[in-house]
Amino acid sequence: MDKISVIVSCYNEEKSLPLFYEEIEKVRKEDFNDINFEYIFVDDGSKDKTLEEIKKLQQDDEKVRYISFSRNFGKEAAMFAGIEASTGDYVTLMDADLQDPPKLLKKMYDTIKNEGYDCVGTRRVTRKGEPPIRSFFARMFYKIINKMSDVEMVDGARDYRLMTRQMIEAIKSLKEYNRYSKGLWSFVGFKTKWIEYENIERVAGETKWSFWKLFKYALEGITAFSTTPLIMSSVLGLLFCLIAFIIILIIIIRTLVYGDPTSGWPSMVCIIFFVSGIQLFSLGIIGQYLSKTYLEVKNRPIYIVKETEKDLK
Repeated sequence: MDKISVIVSCYNEEKSLPLFYEEIEKVRKEDFNDINFEYIFVDDGSKDKTLEEIKKLQQDDEKVRYISFSRNFGKEAAMFAGIEASTGDYVTLMDADLQDPPKLLKKMYDTIKNEGYDCVGTRRVTRKGEPPIRSFFARMFYKIINKMSDVEMVDGARDYRLMTRQMIEAIKSLKEYNRYSKGLWSFVGFKTKWIEYENIERVAGETKWSFWKLFKYALEGITAFSTTPLIMSSVLGLLFCLIAFIIILIIIIRTLVYGDPTSGWPSMVCIIFFVSGIQLFSLGIIGQYLSKTYLEVKNRPIYIVKETEKDLK
């Protein structure tokens, strides 16, 4: 009998958890009578009563497992912790806010079993409910990163996907500290089919992803799967050296031919500021890559577990 592991990353989701559990149980009873399930809730250092809600579910249902972090390590760490703890033949990642519709799980499972895929992912075809400026930058990000990276990033792709054990073992082998899962799914390869659906708004609570957090996450993706920014900074450096050399020649020729002394200090100050800005920008790009290397070589754990359901026994 097949077994599906459902991994749910949770951060301040006390209002959403009962609704999520009710919905996923409804889907399991209607569509998966002959399949075993385990629910792995990962409490990512929540500050509300998320852990208490998870413990209530665990007391009433032996299928429920949980991992509680010592602090907030981020969604990437929570997903990886769930992946490492999973024991199912198939593993799915879902959010507790029901933006990942559980009713799609049956279609995803049947696709893998009957069509020979290793993974079935989901992607939103609309961004209904999102601020227009956020949607614009999200679309631009995918266009930019797909031009920079050799690994394809699918616009609108969610972390909600069903994967075989073989693919999960491949992902478990990628123990890098700076994680960008949307890139890692593509990096490991395997045959993937995409299921499209319209965006669904949160059932309760508020989003934890501010514009600034999404911006930092986008930078994480670019630096994790592309070295193009480093090439760009090198090209800019060469370009400005060439421009400076041409300007020097023009000034020398102008002085020799017309006897015109060099003047225009305001424009010179502007040029200095502009070139200095380019230099700082390039140094910032290099700094991003150095910081990632610095974090990796320290070899710190991706997450620290405070307790699990085994501690209750």
